[in-house]
Amino acid sequence: MFSIRRAALYAATSALAVTAGVIAPASFAAEEAPSATDGCLTSVPDPGTTDPVEICYTIHKPGGASAKRQVPVLLEGHGWGGSRTTDPAAFAPYLDAGYGVISFDQRGFGDSGGKAHTMDPAVEGVDVRKLVDLAAQQPWVKKDRPGDPRIGAIGGSYGGGYQYVGAFSEIAATGRTRFDALAPEYTWWDLNDALAPSGVARSEWLTALVAVAQPSQALTQEATQGFVEGAATGQYPEYMRDFYADNGPSFHIAQGRRLDIPVLVRQGISDNLFNLNQGLKNLDALTPEARKRSVFIGFHGGHALPAVLPQGSQAGSPVALGGDGTDPCSTAVQGGKGDFTTLQVRFFDVHLKGAKGAVPGENAFALVTPEGDCLRSPRLGTPTVLDAGTITTPVASVGPAQYVPLGAGPLKVAGTPYIDAKVTTLTPEARAFFALAVGTSPADATVVHSNLLPHREATAVSGVARRIELPAVAVEVPEGQQLFLVVTPLAEMYAGYGSRVPGIMTLADAKVRVPVLPSR
Repeated sequence: MFSIRRAALYAATSALAVTAGVIAPASFAAEEAPSATDGCLTSVPDPGTTDPVEICYTIHKPGGASAKRQVPVLLEGHGWGGSRTTDPAAFAPYLDAGYGVISFDQRGFGDSGGKAHTMDPAVEGVDVRKLVDLAAQQPWVKKDRPGDPRIGAIGGSYGGGYQYVGAFSEIAATGRTRFDALAPEYTWWDLNDALAPSGVARSEWLTALVAVAQPSQALTQEATQGFVEGAATGQYPEYMRDFYADNGPSFHIAQGRRLDIPVLVRQGISDNLFNLNQGLKNLDALTPEARKRSVFIGFHGGHALPAVLPQGSQAGSPVALGGDGTDPCSTAVQGGKGDFTTLQVRFFDVHLKGAKGAVPGENAFALVTPEGDCLRSPRLGTPTVLDAGTITTPVASVGPAQYVPLGAGPLKVAGTPYIDAKVTTLTPEARAFFALAVGTSPADATVVHSNLLPHREATAVSGVARRIELPAVAVEVPEGQQLFLVVTPLAEMYAGYGSRVPGIMTLADAKVRVPVLPSR
């Protein structure tokens, strides 16, 4: 069972290089076929070294583009373990719509040199800025001013991370970004928080990330050691928190930086590496005006594995490989026609070409439910306090999950729930895992989106007030079913690494803040 699951995990991780599907009608009347040109540019040395690093790329120019007929350009970055796309046919929807594409090998992968520092602003941030410079040097690329190309960005997972680091690194360096619009998919807000929420290592994913990086030896020695140590022990090394301290939007948000450009977010709701919580927190990276022009899509996909113990709502479903998965919301916001790629093209048409009209779904949320429906709302749910009483759960032992009833349907829930409670444990390094579930009873209840999050107490505590974050959800609880709080001592994504010593954890006077939408 473990080997089958691990094989599926490796398959899912190796597919992080997959980008959005490419189906869209041609709208750019090309006088000639698109062309592809390979090259490399010189970027900064890896930290602690002196040799400059080459970053290699392929420039895809749409047919008919020229210095007299300039077009916008899109930067495309691959996922972890992937490499750039050299075949113009893969970008047909964008090229046909009149966009150039620059696809590049991220540092440490493909033909590029160096080691992957996992979106360090001082390393990959510089690489992205140099690629924007490259775009500005192309005579057929539209410019807003000298050195400032009309540019957007596409890519998922690691290919979403570069978009944020590139835009924020420019703001840190010059006070503004040259990016005009971003379209990141299933990517992170805080890398440490994603890899080890509450300090508990996602050991299965750490193992897989190391395995995928091995063929190109992309990981630094420090990251390799930290990932292997975290996967082997379930303890996330403190030096990794320092290593990845500024490797995500959370760092820049804390520095007071914001993006004043529209962003088309597509986050995997059943993603159990970069979960929905990560995508929702990235909205804090936007100014209020940029948020009004942005779109948020939640789909079944990203880095997703089925969950069985406790049973998840996607149990038995195939591994989602980072592609379209189940994405009814991209179609729903477009009136039942089109997919995510057609939505991307419309988004860029409005924000890079100045097309008239709005982008479907802007300034709202469109989130897939476990049943495959699309829950659409202009805002997330209002926190509603539901009483869970006193909860006592074993730690570091095998035992059944507890299902604490919170309320009966019908209910619509959209957003991030929290538990407020007074926590007591006599056991150091005590851990328990939490989620929401829906069913008629504990016997048939399933964890919403198959996601759990841990709570960890590093030392013994007594009656300490804690707020515990739960996985964000989008779910409709029908009449005749219940919403449950799930509490369990173990969770699959953490490969059995619960607490260090057997004991119990008590949550006294537990109140669950559930984001409830009004019923209509």
